[in-house]
Amino acid sequence: MIPLPRDVLRGLGRLDGDTQEVTGVTIDSRRVGAGDLFVAVRGGVAFLDDARARGAAATLVPDDDFAALAAIGRAVRARLHARVVAITGSVGKTSTKDILAALLEAHARVVAAEDGFNNELGLPLTLCRAEPDTDVVVTEMGMRGPGQIRALAEIAQPDIGVITAIAPVHLELLGSIENIARAKAELLEHVTTAVVPADEPLLEPYLPQGLDVRRFAAPQVELRDGNAVVDGIEFTFGARHQAANAAAALATLDALGYPRPTEPVAVRFSRWRSQESELAGGGLLINDAWNANPVAMRAALAHLLERANGRRTVAILGEMAELGAEAPRFHEEIGRELGTVDLVIGVGELAHLYRPAHWTASAADALALAQELVRPGDAVLVKGSRSVGLEAVAQGLTA
Repeated sequence: MIPLPRDVLRGLGRLDGDTQEVTGVTIDSRRVGAGDLFVAVRGGVAFLDDARARGAAATLVPDDDFAALAAIGRAVRARLHARVVAITGSVGKTSTKDILAALLEAHARVVAAEDGFNNELGLPLTLCRAEPDTDVVVTEMGMRGPGQIRALAEIAQPDIGVITAIAPVHLELLGSIENIARAKAELLEHVTTAVVPADEPLLEPYLPQGLDVRRFAAPQVELRDGNAVVDGIEFTFGARHQAANAAAALATLDALGYPRPTEPVAVRFSRWRSQESELAGGGLLINDAWNANPVAMRAALAHLLERANGRRTVAILGEMAELGAEAPRFHEEIGRELGTVDLVIGVGELAHLYRPAHWTASAADALALAQELVRPGDAVLVKGSRSVGLEAVAQGLTA
């Protein structure tokens, strides 16, 4: 981390420790190292002694969790020489971040957001991981309502803004897909270069004159020995639905001015995003339990059918959250598309509308049912919204 003087931390809450600067920031006492500032957010005050025992240079009990992290993030950003990329979108933002980080690693010193570090706490923590010699910081921005992308962008002050897609996600909070586009486009107020889908008219009103706009489209995908070839670049993943994310990442790479690779690109996706594991009898588990929405659900089901390669297919599907008044319709539409899956287990109240062969109320019940019904050699997809917690099913099946 770029060292922060103690003066930056004054006025943010109760600050303890006599160090004159900190060289790292964490909100998890288990990750504290020498020179770090431990910020006790969300009940973290209970772990102050643990943080000090692990060598924290200072501890901060903030008056306001979000305001304190935002102030620290702004202070780090003001000292950064690196260029900052901000990625948002209804679907694909974490995968696009992972692909872009892999593309950049051959040519630049890169810091990329961990897992789903995309909110008022995660974004400043990503900035704090940058070092004086970092070339590019790849951040991710999520939202739950209007104004939140703008607030995150004011902290990160990104050079390049990427919007991966506009889709019916967060409708419960935003009401319409037009409002979703407006909220995502808040990012474009703070950047000099925008990377956006070529076929998304809802974003056009928010692309001001003078903005450097790079458009990408989902290209054709060639599968070669399990790897996907997108726009002539070979990647170590085989999911066709990642093509649009790869195209967005490649357009961002071009905007940053780095060369495209000539060798296969090894991508390490964040956890619970199409992670594959072997099951008994030559079976396959696709753990895509991080989240779900209608677009992502269709893509995951298509991937299951393609990867099954003759195996019996099993889809363990949680309900899709935050879809508002139209939620029943979206679940029914997915249900009508499940005829090509051999066995469907629904999890959660709205998952009744998939019309699954079997239904359970909870992830724990779903695991017990799956352990009874999944056969050796099956290809199994586990996918649902975070509130359903289906990662427990995936972990149980591979235990």
